Amino acid sequence: MSRLFSPLKLRDLRIRNRIFVSPMCQYSSHDGIPTDWHLVHLGSRAVGGAGLVMVEATAVSPEGRISPDDSGIWSDSHAEAFARITEFIRAQGAAAGIQLAHAGRKASTDAPWRGGGPLGPDKRGWTPIAPSPIPFSPTHPVPREITAEDREIIRKQFSDGAARALRAGFEVVEIHMAHGYLLHQFLSPISNRRTDEFGGSLENRMRFPLGVARAVRDIWPAKWPVFVRVSATDWVEGGWDLGQTVELSRRLKDTGIDLIDCSSGGMVLLPETAIPAGPGYQTPFATAVRQQAGMATATVGLITEPAQAEQIVATGLADAVILAREMLRNPYWPLMAARVLKADVPWPVQYERARIRG
Repeated sequence: MSRLFSPLKLRDLRIRNRIFVSPMCQYSSHDGIPTDWHLVHLGSRAVGGAGLVMVEATAVSPEGRISPDDSGIWSDSHAEAFARITEFIRAQGAAAGIQLAHAGRKASTDAPWRGGGPLGPDKRGWTPIAPSPIPFSPTHPVPREITAEDREIIRKQFSDGAARALRAGFEVVEIHMAHGYLLHQFLSPISNRRTDEFGGSLENRMRFPLGVARAVRDIWPAKWPVFVRVSATDWVEGGWDLGQTVELSRRLKDTGIDLIDCSSGGMVLLPETAIPAGPGYQTPFATAVRQQAGMATATVGLITEPAQAEQIVATGLADAVILAREMLRNPYWPLMAARVLKADVPWPVQYERARIRG
């Protein structure tokens, strides 16, 4: 019996298998509103057999977008547009999830295929905000330092975003605390140089992200899970690291968070050789959090083969695997993996005549 294709129960939500679609920006929204592209992109992964389909980093405010073309959840119109997408995902037997995000100092950039560089106010951009006035790179603008009023506004934006996600039909909400975006910026000493109660010590640097987590958990129904994506390390000496991630995860568990989605990096620009990328290179982070914080984890990063994914969950290295680029290459990867692992899973009835048995 394949462990990868066994259900995962988190609170009252039963996810049909342990293959999750990673939130991947599509840079194809109009004023934050998802389009037909999102319906087809996300819907095809549900048809392809994934257990959970997660929407890309979805901004809780216009200025929280990574690019002007990112999806958003800051109005009821956004929730209404997502409703048909969640309805389709769930009709295929997959769970529907959304990642709530604020880009902080990494906001106001162009789409990758247009170079990905910073955009000024004269080019559809805006002035980013951050815990400290430290730019992401020499080519990025100096962000405006967040004030006490900003913090309250942002916390409410996450809370309101979760409420709208619920109305849109999502069953899982994930809080983005990774990849150098706003909540990660509060956590990391590299980007947080504050001297008040939100900077300095680990306790202080965790204060605002934990407050956001509590606000979202308070809104989200007790029967459904809340995830948090973390960067387990900045890959830079003196930055955020695995030990701090474990402590944050313990605190998130106390807050009512149900799963830690373990990624890494994104805080600084690094040469490719600085990160030892290879098959499953981030899985040890998920294992450490699972063992030391005592909570469910998922792992992401260069997971491409069915046997590799099976080994991760079967041996308890993580509770689920999250696929990103491999899902872009093949939306039907779960159905193909099931055949390799000899797991008997249903196919969409419309596709049954193409199913290869044995």
